[in-house]
Amino acid sequence: MQRRFQSIHHRLFILFLFCMSGIVLAVSLLFYNRTTVQFHDKISDLARKNVSQTAGLFDLLLNSYNSLTKSITNNLDLVRLLGTETADQPEAVAYINERTITNILGAIYYSREDLIGIHVLKDDGKVYNYGNYMNVIDPEYMHSEWYQEIKKSAGKIAWLGVYPHSVIDQMEKRPVFAFGRQLYDLDEHRPIGIVLIEAEPKSILAALHNLRVGPNSEVYLVGQGGRIVSATSSNPPPSLESLRGSGGDDVIVERRDQQVVIASRLPFADWSVISVTPNQDLNVELAQTQRFLLIVAPVLIMLSAFIALVVSRSISQPLKRLIREMKLVETGNFRRRLEVTSYQEVNQLVDSFNHMVGRIEELIELVKISSVSEKNAELHALQTQVNPHFLYNTLDMIYWMLDEKGQDQLGEVVLSLSHLFRYSSHWEEGAEVTLREEVEQMGHYLTIIQARLEGRVTVLMDISQQWMDIRIPKMTLQPLIENAVKHGLEPLEPNVRGELHVRAEESGQTLRLTIADNGVGITPERLIEVRYALANPGKQNISGRTGHIGLQNLQMRLHHMFGKEYGLGVTGKPGKGTKITVTIPLPKERKSDEYFDS
Repeated sequence: MQRRFQSIHHRLFILFLFCMSGIVLAVSLLFYNRTTVQFHDKISDLARKNVSQTAGLFDLLLNSYNSLTKSITNNLDLVRLLGTETADQPEAVAYINERTITNILGAIYYSREDLIGIHVLKDDGKVYNYGNYMNVIDPEYMHSEWYQEIKKSAGKIAWLGVYPHSVIDQMEKRPVFAFGRQLYDLDEHRPIGIVLIEAEPKSILAALHNLRVGPNSEVYLVGQGGRIVSATSSNPPPSLESLRGSGGDDVIVERRDQQVVIASRLPFADWSVISVTPNQDLNVELAQTQRFLLIVAPVLIMLSAFIALVVSRSISQPLKRLIREMKLVETGNFRRRLEVTSYQEVNQLVDSFNHMVGRIEELIELVKISSVSEKNAELHALQTQVNPHFLYNTLDMIYWMLDEKGQDQLGEVVLSLSHLFRYSSHWEEGAEVTLREEVEQMGHYLTIIQARLEGRVTVLMDISQQWMDIRIPKMTLQPLIENAVKHGLEPLEPNVRGELHVRAEESGQTLRLTIADNGVGITPERLIEVRYALANPGKQNISGRTGHIGLQNLQMRLHHMFGKEYGLGVTGKPGKGTKITVTIPLPKERKSDEYFDS
């Protein structure tokens, strides 16, 4: 067991596992702690903003209601009619005045959509209503708390609060938000009654609902003396001594008794809004985060174990294979080659091992064949002494013998063959020649061809002397002319005379050497195969066989000398002959001369 623990595989596995698991746990704890702090701060800021926003909504709403009461108490016609004694008026005048007061109240009533009723209560007991058509006024309203509170307001608006039904109309069962103000005779400045307005409380309740941070939040609207104006719970609100003396823009956030209390004062109505949220509502997302981490952390640890196993095995397995191969090499098996795809260092180690084994095998083979090499050295030296000049001298001797016997044509053929052998067997000096040399050797080759074909081929040469000194790869024209004769002209009928055109044309900054024949032409399939071979020199053709070696060899030499933008091109049609074009660049010296000449 201890020996297995000392293996690189197990040690790497344990190292990776502990490191990755520790990182996962540390990151999870830091993330949870940081998330907790940020979440509580975010909730506090959000609640603070909600309270501030709600306080602003209350101010706007109460300001609009205050303006509404002022539009009634400052209405000169309404106050004048209310201040007139009805007992001394004729019945018709009293009826007209009552209808005028009702119309004024109706116009104010329909100016807003949230009003339930407007009630004007004179001190002499006269009541004017607008709202519910079937209203029944409480006869004991003068003894109610709300009436006394309005009377005590001394002309200021009295905010009565939210009630489950109308405080004066016994037929109105809808919840109402009630407020009022005392009416004064503007000329004598004496009280003549009060105005009571009841509005729908949904705006107040919606503003309170906006303060709910969680599902169990409790929201209170508290008036003077701790009187609850409206609340979402029957529980008593908490007392906040810190609210005393605070301005309307101040928002208080306190944590007490496993709950968060947020409060703010409304300076316009001298009310306070209080929101109480238990910590369990605030920690819902934290609990979800905790459960998420409890699930994810074990999964990540298991994933870490799997990654540690894979990584440690990817390092140890190639080394184990290398050890097995080394043991085989110890037994004398030097033909083994290890193929491993692993880390760069391991791959380099395996490559070095393969190179070492291959080198050892080569040295052993060298030792084995050293004796054979020594025995063959003398024979090899004798063979290398065979000089190609023997062949040239023999051909020259045959030429002179034919010349003495009057065989001039056959002698010319032998002499041309000798020149061809001399030209093709010398590849020194980089295998570059001038176009002049190629043309001369082409003449020797055509001499042989015309003799063999008995004059059935006519050669037309159109190459200007100005191109003769251009350097091209050796044996450029001869294989092209050989292909034209072998595949294009020889298959012609004996009575058809073949023509071979060789010309040089300047095209921009390039020179184009063209070898064209009027032979049997080339099929489309053959043309595709030849073009593929030229586009992929050194590779197999489309059918998978090697071919066109001479053309491919020439194409590679042209690419090597001039670049891949130059080389061979082939065109042709069946029965219309074939044309091969060699494109090479013009010499730079000539381009410069042309520039200065112009």
